[in-house]
Amino acid sequence: MAGYGDLLRTRGVARIIAAQLAARFPNGMTSLAVLLHIEHVTGSYGAAGLVLAATSIGQAIAGPITSRWMGRWGMRRVLTLTLTVCAIAITLLALVALPVPGYMALGLVAGLSTPPVQSAVRTIYPKMVSSRQLTPLFSLDASLQEIIWIVAPVVITFVATQIGTVEALLLIVAILLAGGAWFILSPEVGRVRIPRSRRGFGRVLAKPAVLLATVSGFLLIAACSAVEAGVVATFGHGGAEAGLVLAVFSIGSLAGGLSFGHIPIGRWAMARRMAIVTGGLLLTLVSLNVWWLGGSLFVAGIGIAPALAVIFAITSASVRFSETAEAYGWIGTGQLIGAAAGSAVAGFLIDGVGPQGAYVAALGFAAIGALVAVACVRGFPDLRGRDASPIPDTEPVPTIT
Repeated sequence: MAGYGDLLRTRGVARIIAAQLAARFPNGMTSLAVLLHIEHVTGSYGAAGLVLAATSIGQAIAGPITSRWMGRWGMRRVLTLTLTVCAIAITLLALVALPVPGYMALGLVAGLSTPPVQSAVRTIYPKMVSSRQLTPLFSLDASLQEIIWIVAPVVITFVATQIGTVEALLLIVAILLAGGAWFILSPEVGRVRIPRSRRGFGRVLAKPAVLLATVSGFLLIAACSAVEAGVVATFGHGGAEAGLVLAVFSIGSLAGGLSFGHIPIGRWAMARRMAIVTGGLLLTLVSLNVWWLGGSLFVAGIGIAPALAVIFAITSASVRFSETAEAYGWIGTGQLIGAAAGSAVAGFLIDGVGPQGAYVAALGFAAIGALVAVACVRGFPDLRGRDASPIPDTEPVPTIT
């Protein structure tokens, strides 16, 4: 833990971590608030699901596009534009009465304009710390983001159910504007300039490490989504057990990320960390007792943040600096698709065989992720003793001979 203390004392690191967490905090609130609000005004969970689907599609499409724009127009311009449009779309969603297609259109706009804070901050990190500190910083970032998924759903559910769904959406807008402004005005965002990429859009996926990071993120988040669906199906919406078990799941991830952050990342790092997730999910099949399930998911959670740290580090080390934002945008899109796929597969299995089916789905996604990491081990870069910073952008320099 002493290493994290040194890291946080590095100039600007603590500030940028706090700012990006505040800017991304609405990510843990928006889906639930939209679900509750649309169901409240239409009386239909089906309609709410359509609006959520439109929002998720927008986010998935926008991820690599808005991230790439930051290399063309600058981080502050893109972040300010997307932040403003997203805030307006969510405000209209809260205050204007529309038919379901109208709500879907606003959800799509909100998704398309989601500020690419995650891509921006992970592009900034290599410029703030030494190469020795970069891997622990990615691990710390992956661990602390669990705070969003522990606290945000609790806060927004309380506001939506005890005060009102309109107020819940307006609270999201307020946090989005305040957190986004804090991040955009951070000195580091102004100091770091992403060079314009000379490669075609999407070409970064041809790099094996980026493709593996995208596929691994898809499978990991699909497993997590299936777990969330399974926990809700197991304990229902009315009791506290579901929230507590999911909190334990996130706490396991937080503990794992902080514990493993100092370990160098070799070719087998992803396989080992996905094996921990798979092993914990295998234990969930023994019993759905709240104590057993909580313990099993804590074990599974220990591998999640460390696996995400591998994804971020191998991406950073494998691309040119001008390509990092777009690469992280594709990874984010993969994770969003994984979340949708995990929820969908788990939902079908819950309807067919009961809550146990969701944990089988989660185990299947995690096991495939572990197998991919083993089968493609040579595609993962060995970062032990190696700088994980992006490859510098260079160009031919004419010389006189």
